[in-house]
Amino acid sequence: MRMSTLDKNIKAVKKILKSEDILVFEFVSEGGRKFAAIYADGICNKELLGELVVKPLRDVKKDDPIEKIRLLLASPEVKDGKSLPEAVKEISDGNAALFADGESQFFILGLKNPPARAVAEPPTQIAVKGPREGFIEEIKTNMALVRKRIKSDKLQIKTVKSGKRSETAVAIVYIEGVCPKGLPEKVEREIAENKIDIIPDSSYISAFISRRPRSIFKQCGTAEKPDIFCAKVCEGRVGILVDGSPIAITVPYMLVEDFQTGEDYYSASYRATTLRVIRFISVMLGVFLPALYISAQLYKAQLIPFRLLLKISSSSEGLPLSPSIEMLVVLLVLEVLNEASIRMPKYVGLALSVVGALVLGDTAVKAGIISTPAIIIIAFSAICLYTVPDLVETTTTLRWIFLITAGSVGPFGVVVLTVFLITYIVSEQSYGVPLLAPFAPLVKNDLYDSMVKANMYSLKNRPKSIKTGNKVRLKNENKR
Repeated sequence: MRMSTLDKNIKAVKKILKSEDILVFEFVSEGGRKFAAIYADGICNKELLGELVVKPLRDVKKDDPIEKIRLLLASPEVKDGKSLPEAVKEISDGNAALFADGESQFFILGLKNPPARAVAEPPTQIAVKGPREGFIEEIKTNMALVRKRIKSDKLQIKTVKSGKRSETAVAIVYIEGVCPKGLPEKVEREIAENKIDIIPDSSYISAFISRRPRSIFKQCGTAEKPDIFCAKVCEGRVGILVDGSPIAITVPYMLVEDFQTGEDYYSASYRATTLRVIRFISVMLGVFLPALYISAQLYKAQLIPFRLLLKISSSSEGLPLSPSIEMLVVLLVLEVLNEASIRMPKYVGLALSVVGALVLGDTAVKAGIISTPAIIIIAFSAICLYTVPDLVETTTTLRWIFLITAGSVGPFGVVVLTVFLITYIVSEQSYGVPLLAPFAPLVKNDLYDSMVKANMYSLKNRPKSIKTGNKVRLKNENKR
């Protein structure tokens, strides 16, 4: 028996997509025309398939041309299929392929509906004032959140695919005329040049587009809220949204960005400035305090006030561990407790934190294994580092390096390492923008929105550190 065109198409698709969740829905119109819709179960909207495709085609006659069939389709996303590999790719992506008997041509129906959680406030970038919407794992929803805030005709969103097997959608977002010329194309090339099987998260893309991926400092900014993302894009940056990730990326990146929060721009300027200074001081204390304490205790005791020195000496008397080893042990215990509390179930993790902080710490002090100042300094250091959560990975590593250096070499080693660190940061760049901008090199215009937050009328120009095509963002000259 001769096989029909429809059966041949179904067989060709199923020969490639053998998985059981690839379904074939065959139906016949009242005029006797046979159709088949092939889709992936779970990520294709079957209700829309019935309402927008099956119902309109029930009046099709057996000899109706393919052009009439297309006109009857009520789906807003319909395109002509060009080849079998394209049909396979679209079906895997969540869309449906519609085949008609007697026709080699087919249609791709945009009915993708993958499971996604509701838009909610992100867990890290929480704001008392300001919007509470956060990005989710569905890229189309994230693109809609961006388009909701930037309605300009100059907003450009270009979608590319990354990952040889995952075919993950990556959206490059920028404002034409504001973004530095050639930057979007450069970012696109960096993404395209890296061939990897799967892109499960935006951190993969961040590593690919970083000029120095082995650097201890990140070279891409991150945003979990669309208001922060859109503000950075309007400053001239390129934004990147990755399907499956709620964390967006922005380039170029400056270190000062992580000391700023979205809420700074919804509060009074003096309040925002105060908080930024507090964050900076907190990070410095978190990184340097354990090292300075060890250096002073081992090499320069005269740096510690006399009464405080007496307290430290009395609490450290009879301890079996040297001060540097003691501090390293306490820091290691803190890291283990932190890791365990994150990985364990929510309520067990809470109980573990209480046990680790109270029971273990108090028992270790009473047993004469660890001194009280060591626990206080490490605990305070950990709290300080989390005032800037986006830098925790970097600052935690630096704390370890400075602590080991202080215990081995003393204050001289800390000073030399600090000079080396500053030199290293000054040499870092992100797509032509120095990491320490606007301080090194000094850009006076950008100092109004760095560690100091000036009022909105002082921020009439976009950051000069980023070579934007349009430098003016506020044209109201009536107020200062």
